[in-house]
Amino acid sequence: MKYYGTELNKRRYEILMSAGGVDALEWESERSNGGARPRAWLRTKANQSRRHQRGDARIVAKRILDLLGA
Repeated sequence: MKYYGTELNKRRYEILMSAGGVDALEWESERSNGGARPRAWLRTKANQSRRHQRGDARIVAKRILDLLGA
């Protein structure tokens, strides 16, 4: 479920950023609420990366344990 939530959130922000065009990337202004949308969009990218890294670490750990016969 966490993976699904991460993917759904990522897709949501991809659509919002696409729909907003260049203005959606505005970083520092009152109109953009201090760049809340682009910051949230970038956060979804970081969340996705962390989730993949954790998954990769689990795979590596399992393979090492298998090699050790544990």
